[in-house]
Amino acid sequence: MVCGERASTLQSAVQPTRPIVSTATKCGKCGPGYATPLEAMKGPREEIVYVPCIYRNTGIEAPDYLATVDIDPKSPQYCQVIHRLPMPGLKDELHHSGWNACSSCFGDSSKSRDKLVLPALISSCIYVVDVGSAPRAPKLYKAGGFVLLDGETFEVKGTWERPGGSAPMGYDFWYQPRHNVMVSTEWAAPNVFQNGFNPADVEAGLYGSHLHVWDWQRHEMVQTVTLQDGLIPLEIRFLHSPDAAQGFVGCALSSNIQRFYKNEGGTWLAEKVIQVPPKKVKGWMLPEMPGLITDILLSLDDRFLYFSNWLHGDLRQYDISDPQRPCLTGQLFLGGSIVKGGPVQVLEDQELKSQPEPLVVKGKRVVGGPQMIQLSLDGKRLYVTTSLYSAWDKQFYPDLIREGSVMLQIDVDTVKGGLKLNPNFLVDFGKEPLGPALAHELRYPGGDCTSDIWL
Repeated sequence: MVCGERASTLQSAVQPTRPIVSTATKCGKCGPGYATPLEAMKGPREEIVYVPCIYRNTGIEAPDYLATVDIDPKSPQYCQVIHRLPMPGLKDELHHSGWNACSSCFGDSSKSRDKLVLPALISSCIYVVDVGSAPRAPKLYKAGGFVLLDGETFEVKGTWERPGGSAPMGYDFWYQPRHNVMVSTEWAAPNVFQNGFNPADVEAGLYGSHLHVWDWQRHEMVQTVTLQDGLIPLEIRFLHSPDAAQGFVGCALSSNIQRFYKNEGGTWLAEKVIQVPPKKVKGWMLPEMPGLITDILLSLDDRFLYFSNWLHGDLRQYDISDPQRPCLTGQLFLGGSIVKGGPVQVLEDQELKSQPEPLVVKGKRVVGGPQMIQLSLDGKRLYVTTSLYSAWDKQFYPDLIREGSVMLQIDVDTVKGGLKLNPNFLVDFGKEPLGPALAHELRYPGGDCTSDIWL
């Protein structure tokens, strides 16, 4: 429907003590984050962002690192990497991250959001990074599946789930304390995806198609939801309102968004609410190309949903004021596999009349497609990187390996909806000192709409 006018991915399961407090808490000295999602929208403008950069599968024998990028337009270092923190080993494949504390600790002045936790997909190492001592120059604090870390000492306390109760596959999760629930998603076992994508593995049922519902307090799985036409559910987001018993999950391969919700009987269900149709193509690995929805997020006021189609190359904005009937309000092509002049010819397209033009920003032709996204607290700026996962980057976008990924910024119309590229913003990770790097997730030091949860 189109209308004119609503913790990661393997986030580390860091569980500090979280006192249950009212979102209306008033305190002279508060803990990290904000009292409510709407209060967070009034927070300061972002000035720096942390971005994990990957060298695995690039041919460069160097460790992955955490880049600190200056995104303050008033700064002389705007759009520059101002610090690089290398990890101790090689070929980690840093992916997604989480915090030692978030807005759920707002009422506890003894807590602070000063440690970023970086799990590695391939090496299985977990790095704890001190971003509190010097936010513009983080340093390694400690190196160590869902594991439970003590929020103060970062000692491993054990697996988060109870023994014998693990899910067959894992990836992302989100929890909603007022409903005593956590919901997790499925990618595949690492040995299935780690060296590339094989369509035969889909036919063999080796990729995920379920959501797993957990009792948050007991750490036990209580329900599995089978998604109808929901292949490879990756990123999952509850609505930010702590009272909400619903949210959205992006199903990558089937290229749809499904709304999950709790019914009156207390059972969790899912329904498809957005479908991106595949394109019939020539010159690609399959006769039909899915959009491949690889990241989603919700604005803090729960008005807009954003997602990226990594293969088709477009970024989308939907009004979700009615969560059962999202309305498309913005769409922007930022590269992708179907641009004019490329190897892929589109034979049949249910959405476009012609293939999109290649994207050039500040003289740099963007290779790859929009992937990880992060929204400013006020909802007015969307940041985008173009690397998904090094082995899949190499398979689907070999130029990305040679040229490195980029970071872009999109201006957002928060009144009527709409997306517009900022032509003056470009962070080119192809010019890194040790060679082109693959930039992935984005995190603000003070929290953001994909890492804050409210009690």
